[in-house]
Amino acid sequence: MMEMTRKATREGFGEEILALGKQNQDIYVVDADIAKSCKSTAFGTAYPKQHINVGIAEQNAAGVAAGLATTGKTPFVVTYAVFGSLRMCEMIRQEICYPNLNVKIACSHGGVTPANDGASHQAIEDMGVLRTIPNMTVIMPADYISAKKLTAAAADMYGPCYIRFTRDAIPVIYDESAEFKIGKAHLVKDGSDVAIIANGDTVHLAIQAAEELAREGISAKVLDMHTIKPLDVAAVTDCIENIGKIITVEDHNILNGLGSAVCEVAAEMGKGQVKRIGIRDKFGESAPYERLLAKNGITVENLVATAKSFDL
Repeated sequence: MMEMTRKATREGFGEEILALGKQNQDIYVVDADIAKSCKSTAFGTAYPKQHINVGIAEQNAAGVAAGLATTGKTPFVVTYAVFGSLRMCEMIRQEICYPNLNVKIACSHGGVTPANDGASHQAIEDMGVLRTIPNMTVIMPADYISAKKLTAAAADMYGPCYIRFTRDAIPVIYDESAEFKIGKAHLVKDGSDVAIIANGDTVHLAIQAAEELAREGISAKVLDMHTIKPLDVAAVTDCIENIGKIITVEDHNILNGLGSAVCEVAAEMGKGQVKRIGIRDKFGESAPYERLLAKNGITVENLVATAKSFDL
């Protein structure tokens, strides 16, 4: 796999929310005083009447956004993933999801991408927690391009939505012609021996693993499951019915994230084998991003080894 351009998905969000604000004056950003890190500074400068900074008060941000939504606005609460999910959780449930308001929660620093900031700033539980709340949609784009397009799609849909972005730069794997639909898996590569279902910053690892497997005569299907709720059950069912051997990989706790969602489908079908790769139900630590992934087996090498561990 040739070296790709690298950009953080938060950069894609920042560019797209700026474009959306120009197109639609009902688009608002509610910042929790970390606009620079979350790439919403340009939006606030360009559209001050559509921008509210509540300070370091994420729970208040949720309530302000809920209030804006009741007036017909489409607010994006912008903060770090660990704060936009866990600190805001009760307010998301009571004030946003229960009344089914049109609030988007757009969070940078997902997974272990905060790296040296340590466990307190690394969000390994967020998507799992929020996917259990009724009315919530949960998304993690795989690159800069899909981040832009899925941000636009989130603005266009009605209802509560959580969108998770990376702090670190990751490979740009799509071009501008790629299309993404919320709730519909994106087929990256077809295959027949094993299926690798990934999301977010692990998709490029899945692609590299599939290329390595191909060199060894193993055909791997790669799906970018950018939306884990609603999960594309049809795509998972197809993998189970026609391949039967699935690896899930995610920058999230293996409990209650993408891997669990896929296992739920397999369990209800009563067939198929699923092996999960992700954060091994432990807190992160202060270390470089790639090292943290490697300590949890989130590597191309482990993906290849896991695929070979099936009876192919």
